[in-house]
Amino acid sequence: MPSSPRHLSTSPRRVLVTGAASGLGLALVRALVARGDQVLATDLQAERPDALPSGAAYLGLDVRSDDDWAAALAHVRDTWGGLDLLVNNAGVAAGGRIDVATMQEWDWIIDINLLGVVRGCRTFTPLLKQQGSGHIVNTASLAGLVHAPGMAAYNTVKAGVVALSETLSHELAPHGIDVSVVCPAFFRTNLGASFQGADTEMEDAGKRMVSGSRRSADQVAAIVVRGIDAKRDVILTDREGHLAWRAKRFVRPAYTAVMKRAAAKRLGA
Repeated sequence: MPSSPRHLSTSPRRVLVTGAASGLGLALVRALVARGDQVLATDLQAERPDALPSGAAYLGLDVRSDDDWAAALAHVRDTWGGLDLLVNNAGVAAGGRIDVATMQEWDWIIDINLLGVVRGCRTFTPLLKQQGSGHIVNTASLAGLVHAPGMAAYNTVKAGVVALSETLSHELAPHGIDVSVVCPAFFRTNLGASFQGADTEMEDAGKRMVSGSRRSADQVAAIVVRGIDAKRDVILTDREGHLAWRAKRFVRPAYTAVMKRAAAKRLGA
């Protein structure tokens, strides 16, 4: 997917954000409200989270529930009559070696991180097609592009989100619909709290990388919003991400050697 911008969008939009109660989702809601957008924040809890800015509306939405997605669509139609920007951001973290992580862990992360995005795209695409306009933004991760050892399930679902986004960017372009995928590296957030699983060693390593990052969710959100405004296909949020992605694409032997050394160090090979 090319990452060059098309044209800069600055007009206010009608926006729905999933996973908006904390982390990057909350930071995106704040940035979008500050930009002047009308924002419907959604998350698991039924009651409105206290952290949301006053300018955002709230709706409970479990991205695993087809009924919740149908209710969100009905709410958007009744309230706004349409939607300009869908941000499929909800996600959880998981780390685990292939022979340690359980199939229950795989089912859990696939249902939320991949199928949750699929459900959002499927729900709102007919409306966007009817409008002849709109923008879908799917939050993946640098892990969707660069695949470190010990994170098979997380890498797989995030790579799936990248593949879905690229596919839809081609499929929906004739209908006037833009699609972007966000691929941040580690940044400080509460995502580590969602870690669960049998491989506690990989879980601890993941939590250290999240908590040790120099970047905050607000810093990442500001970059993401600029990328959305510019309608970039792929939104990378940090220098390390750009370097790692370019290394994989253009200097593959060096990239492979780095990953093998990381595996030997982290996994005791």
